[in-house]
Amino acid sequence: MCDHTYCYTPAVQRIRELVRGGQIGEIQFVDSVRINLGLVQPDVDVLWDLAPHDLSVLDFVLPEDIRSVAVAAHTADPIGAGLPCLAYLSVWLSNGALAHVHVNWLSPTKIRTTVFGGSRRTIVWDDMNPAGRLAIHDRGVDRLRAGNVPQDVRRQALISYRIGDTLVPALHEREALMSVMAEFSGAISERRSPLTDAEAGVRVLGLLEAASRSAENDGARIALTEVSR
Repeated sequence: MCDHTYCYTPAVQRIRELVRGGQIGEIQFVDSVRINLGLVQPDVDVLWDLAPHDLSVLDFVLPEDIRSVAVAAHTADPIGAGLPCLAYLSVWLSNGALAHVHVNWLSPTKIRTTVFGGSRRTIVWDDMNPAGRLAIHDRGVDRLRAGNVPQDVRRQALISYRIGDTLVPALHEREALMSVMAEFSGAISERRSPLTDAEAGVRVLGLLEAASRSAENDGARIALTEVSR
């Protein structure tokens, strides 16, 4: 079992239900920001320090038929720490969607926000807002069928904007580590794999290894099939 703690928070548990249950439609994009004025680590860069949280959540909530297929990472060390202190990571998904992760040790403002954009609804998870960690927006952009629309006006005619309600669901706060231990105990007593099993850990490590390789090659796109296991 992997201690992917964020996967056991009430907010992420609800996101998984919404995404896998189809309530937001097909995933179109994921945009995550995890930045703060953090401790510059002497033995690990910002990707390996912060991005595992976002990548483990991404792996946890995606439907089983969608997987990560390639990554590209750009990093920088503007203070001369010897290791990257900020990074921008792109992850291509098998359904054509794109996930983006921004991690940074140098920001004076602490932000923990992830947006899951779907074809029907969009989820905004703001982990710094205990009064409303999740907001589900029934708004977005729809693409209509072409039909007999002339080519010169097709681009404009196919786009419509949907403006609907925003729902802030009530979440029962529970210490994530308690849920981790309950899942660990349950997996043993029920003789089953835990929600965050070794395979989940391998997938996250594969993304991180590919991201490091991409950063070393000026942000080149790296297919996950190129990362040995």
